Amino acid sequence: MSVRELVVLGTASQVPTRHRNHNGYLLRWDGEGLLFDPGEGTQRQMLRAGVAAHDLHRICVTHFHGDHSLGLAGVIQRINLDRVPHEVTAHYPHSGQRFFDRLRYATAYRETVALTQAPVAADGVLATTPSYTLEARKLSHPVESFGYRLVEADGRRILPDRLAEHGIKGPDVGRIQREGALGDVSLEDVSEVRRGQRFAFVMDTRLCDGVYALAEGCDLLVIESTFLDEDEQLATDHGHLTAGQAGRVAKDVGVRHLVLTHFSQRYSDPDEFERQARAAGFEGELTVAHDLLRVPVPKRR
Repeated sequence: MSVRELVVLGTASQVPTRHRNHNGYLLRWDGEGLLFDPGEGTQRQMLRAGVAAHDLHRICVTHFHGDHSLGLAGVIQRINLDRVPHEVTAHYPHSGQRFFDRLRYATAYRETVALTQAPVAADGVLATTPSYTLEARKLSHPVESFGYRLVEADGRRILPDRLAEHGIKGPDVGRIQREGALGDVSLEDVSEVRRGQRFAFVMDTRLCDGVYALAEGCDLLVIESTFLDEDEQLATDHGHLTAGQAGRVAKDVGVRHLVLTHFSQRYSDPDEFERQARAAGFEGELTVAHDLLRVPVPKRR
């Protein structure tokens, strides 16, 4: 059975706290692992969460501020130390190539793994696999930043009552699924569209078109809410979102499960982030993230 879940490795913003590590998020998706924004300490958090280097297939960096990227050096060296047997692909803003190079070769080590560099220069599709399409959209932050969106292709759900109406049973059920038709009965006659699942990862940004494009119709949205609403001007000045803004985005674009994260150390009550996102009108499932939390991707509608 395929596993689709988010493993939260760290939830702090610029400064880690006693209870929050710098950023780090692993998305498990049908046997692949996508690691987002490995901040300082990610390698240790992986150990605590039971995540191995062999679990990693892609590394996606939104931007090159330290709390989102300083863990790259350790993660890349661990991938090589453990001789991960499959290709690992790294996505990151093209404008930050010099930072990626410095982190990749921060110290001496033996390279044993094919690490493919696939920098992001503009909005668009980054990769297409049998399980998903990975896209990027530009965000609004003092340094160039991209968010990531993973989309599963739509499929079809077989309807037993329709099969019975047409007298289709046994091996013929598999045949009509494979071939698309059985005599004068089409697959569309006995099935309905099964919407593919969607995931988005939105980090440091002001409100912008990219935020909405990434979040549109997501089953699971991981989004920064660095500030509370009373500090909205501060959020705008520094290129961040508030909890209320994140909640309004999720409400406006039909998000099913909203995960708030990337919290400023200035706040001591994490529940206030949920209260403000709810006050903005979001009524779906909502999680205020904490380190080492596991969040399943919601079941299909």
